[in-house]
Amino acid sequence: MTNLDPDLRALQEVRDCAERAWRACEAVHSFSQEQVDALCKSMAEAGARAAYDLAKLAVEETGIGRVHYKVLKNLFGSEGTWASIKDLRSVGIVARDERSGIVEVATPVGVVAGIIPTTNPTSTALFKSLISVKGRNAIVISPHPRAKRCIGETAEVLRRAIERAGGPPDLVQSLSNPTIESTGALMKHRRVSVILATGGTGLVKAAYSSGKPAYGVGPGNVPCYIDRSADVAAAARAVVQSQSFDNGTFCCSEQGLVIDKPIQDALVAELRRNGAHVCDEHQTRLLAALCNKDGHMNPDVVGQDPYTLAEWAGFSVPRETTILLAYQGGVGKEWPLSIEILAPVLSLHVVDGWREGCRISMDLLHFDGLGHTCAVWARDERVLEAWYLEKPANRIIVNGPSSQGAVGYSTNLTPSVSLGCGPQAGNITSDNISARHLLNIKRVAFPRLDWEEMQRRDHARAARMSGESNPRGSLLGELPPSNASESPALAASAPASNWSGNPVFLPREGARPADPASTIFPASGGPSAPRAAAPALQPTPVYSAPASVPSVQAPSIPSSRAPARAPSFTTPKVQAAAKSPAGYAAPVSAAAANATQKGAPAFTASRGSGAHAIGGTLTPTEIQRLMEHAGVGCPLGPCKGCSHHNVATGACNA
Repeated sequence: MTNLDPDLRALQEVRDCAERAWRACEAVHSFSQEQVDALCKSMAEAGARAAYDLAKLAVEETGIGRVHYKVLKNLFGSEGTWASIKDLRSVGIVARDERSGIVEVATPVGVVAGIIPTTNPTSTALFKSLISVKGRNAIVISPHPRAKRCIGETAEVLRRAIERAGGPPDLVQSLSNPTIESTGALMKHRRVSVILATGGTGLVKAAYSSGKPAYGVGPGNVPCYIDRSADVAAAARAVVQSQSFDNGTFCCSEQGLVIDKPIQDALVAELRRNGAHVCDEHQTRLLAALCNKDGHMNPDVVGQDPYTLAEWAGFSVPRETTILLAYQGGVGKEWPLSIEILAPVLSLHVVDGWREGCRISMDLLHFDGLGHTCAVWARDERVLEAWYLEKPANRIIVNGPSSQGAVGYSTNLTPSVSLGCGPQAGNITSDNISARHLLNIKRVAFPRLDWEEMQRRDHARAARMSGESNPRGSLLGELPPSNASESPALAASAPASNWSGNPVFLPREGARPADPASTIFPASGGPSAPRAAAPALQPTPVYSAPASVPSVQAPSIPSSRAPARAPSFTTPKVQAAAKSPAGYAAPVSAAAANATQKGAPAFTASRGSGAHAIGGTLTPTEIQRLMEHAGVGCPLGPCKGCSHHNVATGACNA
């Protein structure tokens, strides 16, 4: 590809990387949870070992931020991310709820397109790679052109770590020649399944317009309200620490301090004691001209030191200055420092009471910060609850630094450097993006235990409204009789079996000897004895049916089919139910006892010396042949072809 046009070479690289990433996904698709975790652990450890080298390279290449804080971010993006996801089940069955009958199965989403900006290049690359591989996904990174070297080196560190752990290194790749066109081609490539986009508003909109699922993050114009009930010294200290954290390059860092008037002097004094510089009116105008270009943040000021910004603006401050503070009379285009500025520059807004503070905070959020983050310092529960309930921000940091708090460093929020802003900002989610967002969860569901009862109840309710008690396909009503000769008792009820299992028959005195070559349930069929002329079968005894199914009186058998001498049986009494060989009581209903008393055909069971149990005039071999096809236990054999089987309704007339 050396002779190709640079743009064509960039597009070809996208195609090659996407295909290799897809093949890497296929290679780890069958990895176990232990194998996947071994890859991620190796990546996290490698990222932590290289934290300083990558931080130094990032500052040298981009000119943004400070090496010390880049090291902290790299440790957070590697070890911090791994600590938060190591216990996450991401392979196979990940959850099983026996009570609800729901089983969850995790599968990969596939190839991830990771768009990474210049502000936090190496830590974001570490973070996105880890959460991708945790779900058995591959990631192709499109770095900002001003950070392609440090991001590329980060990818190489991770690739070597994956290879050492036994995985395909192409799970992590970074484009070496990124362009706007190649980034667009990556987001639309057929192998790419989902996009993780971190960057400006235009880039996020492009990701959502690509036709692929995307997690985009919006800008943050974070207000920080400090109430008269707050701990002023702690608030001043936390604000300075937050702005000094890599020179305010996290989009969740404070942008405007909204100060309750009674504590204004004390707070400003504490800020100055912690190294802040309060600009006068002239310095404020100079700073505004530097930081705001045509209503937007000047990208050149991102992540710069306070003394550098002051020098560029046209005034000087000590090199030990921590942040620059400038008073603003409101929020909007006419107040140029009320926009988001990713640098240690804060606008000051003085209000009288928390209600006015609430209004100014809302104005800041609606001025390009909607849905992101806000901070509040107060000990008055009424004030805190007003912020919880009313602020259109998805992360509300209370009495702590906003930069470290929103990403889950100083709080227990999910550790992440990709912060969703929700539908208010045009984002798909308001979550801190993590590995669970890159898992496809399949759900297996079993019917509810009360489903039959519930559908009958709901059908009955609908029938009262519609007048249709048995709608087609509901299968809840009674089936019509199939012919006129059918018993009225059968026609009046839904077909149902009252069979409860075969009774235990023991040999009768004087019965025909059993076939010695067979048993009741032999392992394999044996030779059968010659069969005598089969007499008509006697009616089966009436056994107890479930409470919801009425007992059905069996129809009489024509006398022409009756045997010359029918065998006699006796039915065990209800009070002394017979025991089966396994120790279970044979089911005998009151209906059966009553039938015996009224002279119905009775079963007799007497103990003899034979080795086999027999029934009627059938040999054990004949019984065995019947039972081979009897399903759940009909003594007359299979329903198909039986003279007692009603083909139309499925009812048994025996």
